[in-house]
Amino acid sequence: MAETNLELIIDGDGHLVEDIPAIAALMREEWMPKRFVDRQASSGSVLNGIFPAGDHLHAATPIEYPPHSFQQADAAGWLEFADDVGIDSTVLYPSAGLGYGRITNREWAIAVCMAYNDWVYENYTNKSPRFKAMGLIPMQDPPAAAEELRRIVKDLGLPGAMLPSPGLSKHLGAKEFWQVYEEADRLGCALAVHGGGHSGFGFDTYEVLGASHALGHPLNNMVGFGGIIFNGCVDKFPNVHWGFMEGGIGWFIMCMERFDRSYETHKHYDPRNEMIQLQKGEGVSDYILRNIDEGRIFVGCEGSEPFLAQAIQAYGNKFPVFSSDFPHEVNNEMCKEEIHEILDSPGLSNEDKSAVLNSNAQAFYRLTPVGSNGK
Repeated sequence: MAETNLELIIDGDGHLVEDIPAIAALMREEWMPKRFVDRQASSGSVLNGIFPAGDHLHAATPIEYPPHSFQQADAAGWLEFADDVGIDSTVLYPSAGLGYGRITNREWAIAVCMAYNDWVYENYTNKSPRFKAMGLIPMQDPPAAAEELRRIVKDLGLPGAMLPSPGLSKHLGAKEFWQVYEEADRLGCALAVHGGGHSGFGFDTYEVLGASHALGHPLNNMVGFGGIIFNGCVDKFPNVHWGFMEGGIGWFIMCMERFDRSYETHKHYDPRNEMIQLQKGEGVSDYILRNIDEGRIFVGCEGSEPFLAQAIQAYGNKFPVFSSDFPHEVNNEMCKEEIHEILDSPGLSNEDKSAVLNSNAQAFYRLTPVGSNGK
């Protein structure tokens, strides 16, 4: 039986709120002349001065968020939240940067990603061992993305990179991106698809943001998951840890059910053996479970997941990674409640709870354990 530790809480998906002028100031002259950076950084709101908007659905609509959510949390503010809630360490993802896949100018994408990664290192991960962060890599230019991935892992010590779920010209499993995954395979690092922009999925005219938000996050994950699975990326790059964050686990349950029958009845012609390679007698869900068991596939979850216990009963406890999502849509009290929902769940064993709250995040991001509250 695996070791259990219910005292250690690792947040596998927290967020930071970018300081756009500070990131712009780090954009390198050789990639983007300063006059263009200054002009872009001074235009628009704090969330789209150098990044494109993730979608149009979050703008110009009357929304009431939970009190004290979306607060500007710098490193000190994040640690204050973590101490109050009981989180020992966190892996940070961007806010404005969630939409970076929509950048169409390759040079701008390279410059923004490099500046963001330098800023995250200087302001978070280099300030406390309780912070890790997933970097951004310019997938608009795969050779540059591979080079930047190597830099952030080797030089900055980041555990890997977030892949842009919306915006790219091809899906994430496409052959154009395999050279990036070859580098990730050499590095043995983490790559994460993260729910973000919700445009283009068929609900661009929804009046109620809650509806597009509910559907958009899982759809981002499903599109990325399907491309990566069926294009054989998990086979070809076995040292990569693949994560699918902020969509809950309901989409994953549906994929496990749908992929089997659809692949069985719609067998792909693959003379070069480039796509998914199933072992004899294996279905797609068996293939996914095998790769989960071998530590290659992880799925973000929250404490309020109604089917978490059933999913673990069906698929094992090695895939869910607890995510606070702070400071997006959550405050301290909500996060405390979600952690206690996991700890108090009668359908989860102590081994299950420990896997969700700490050991799966450690495995996904290859984290060195940090003691209680970083001590």
